[in-house]
Amino acid sequence: MVVRVSVEIHQNNESRRHVQKRMRTGQSHAIRKRIKQARGFPMHRLNSMDSAWTALDVVTQTMFQKAIDDPKSVDLEKLSDAFVDQSLKDISFCKDAGRMCYAVVQAEAQKAATSVFRRNLLTRLQQKFTTREETRNRSVQEWVCLVTFICSIFDYIKVNNAPLVALVDPVYDCLYRLAQPDALMNEEEVDCLVVQLHRVGEQLEQTNSQRMNQLFYLLRDGFLLQEDLRSMTRLLLLEILEFRASGWTLTDTAHKYYYSEVAD
Repeated sequence: MVVRVSVEIHQNNESRRHVQKRMRTGQSHAIRKRIKQARGFPMHRLNSMDSAWTALDVVTQTMFQKAIDDPKSVDLEKLSDAFVDQSLKDISFCKDAGRMCYAVVQAEAQKAATSVFRRNLLTRLQQKFTTREETRNRSVQEWVCLVTFICSIFDYIKVNNAPLVALVDPVYDCLYRLAQPDALMNEEEVDCLVVQLHRVGEQLEQTNSQRMNQLFYLLRDGFLLQEDLRSMTRLLLLEILEFRASGWTLTDTAHKYYYSEVAD
């Protein structure tokens, strides 16, 4: 499937030249920055400069610090609720919140031998996932935050070095929704789709390659058949199609093509 998609995309030279003609330095730089943020997330010590940390109020910051030091001294359900609530209204928090949740999960497992935080976190995510279409209809921004947060949790929190099985299908379902024709018309949703595939695509495919194939059929059809897409959307779709076709990486040539800062 991957090879066939790659061939079909490269054959569509007219669309590719059109995308290149419309590309601008500012847009290219913005895309590169967002994707770098998704793929370059070192596990460094949290401090006051972290966007996720500064997005929290003082009460939640204090709860978090106590949870790391002594999980038994904190209402971990309340803390997980605070993380979920903040994630749905603040994109600067939800994109990196998985790292903070991971820290709490690890501290609880090591110092309290319990999993209250993780259990309540997954319960809340399941509730929000169940009402995802209502969320999208009410607020695309909140919907994008939900997807970003779920993917962040999937990315960071592991059990025996494997992704949480309970999140595999929800993550796929969210990405499928972002790949639908109406979502491809929305810049926020397309941006979210591509960034999250850069973040979790490879490990997600390892859990269920058939569903990833189906997702990329949708993306291929959107790129080739949906005539009313914006030029930047076509560029993003083309990039992610080639990214997966190349084994979830980009050649130096492809990287220069997509992320050149030289204006045409």
